[in-house]
Amino acid sequence: MKRSTAFLLGAGGFLAFLTIWEAVWRFGGTGVQISLPPPSGLPVAFYSELTNGIWFEKVADSMRHYSIGLAVGSLLGVILGGAAALSPGFNAAQSWLARIIRPIPPLAWIPFALMWFGISETAAAFIISIGVFWINYFTAYGAIRAVDQDLVEVARAFGHGRFFRRLIKVTLPAATPGIFSGLRAGLGQAWMTVVASELFGVPGIGQRMYDASGVLETNIVLVYMVTIALLYSMTDALFMAVNKRVLAWQP
Repeated sequence: MKRSTAFLLGAGGFLAFLTIWEAVWRFGGTGVQISLPPPSGLPVAFYSELTNGIWFEKVADSMRHYSIGLAVGSLLGVILGGAAALSPGFNAAQSWLARIIRPIPPLAWIPFALMWFGISETAAAFIISIGVFWINYFTAYGAIRAVDQDLVEVARAFGHGRFFRRLIKVTLPAATPGIFSGLRAGLGQAWMTVVASELFGVPGIGQRMYDASGVLETNIVLVYMVTIALLYSMTDALFMAVNKRVLAWQP
């Protein structure tokens, strides 16, 4: 399928969705009109948030702990996942612990985050980093374990006998595409965790959505839902540009 055709079909499907949504609101009765804001009302709600300065403030707040949580979770996940893949001893020592802690959702850590860090940006970043950590941990682990050992043997035969030299010259370059896929997945996971990490009072998009829902301002809630989608699209596009540049050597 041509790119232009795919674009037109995608745009047509999106417009059809908005049209149906608007029709449901207009003809669905009072109950629907109260609980479901129409898409035609979103520009007005967005303009109100923008002119009051609330939108910029909340987005800036969320971006701060999003960035901190994403960076910490990604870095630790890649380092520890890579260490487990490269060291059989370390892998065995932490395997039970990883299996026990991994299924615990990030939201379950909220009470501990509040006790350890209080209602603060650090608490929100902590919750976000947990969600990002495990994605990068297992992706890095799998990517490094999947490196063809024949490449390692060839590197050793050509004089790269030291572990760190083989790691830098062979293992990491071969595993980088897989590691980057985990980093990209972490971008989305971090945004999904942002709202939940702010529901207990940390300033940001999630707090604004919670306050608005409490007074049935569902149009405001929807504005920030769309905001999250757009911010994710922007961060994902930026990441893919970096990814394309770093992995330019790939066919």
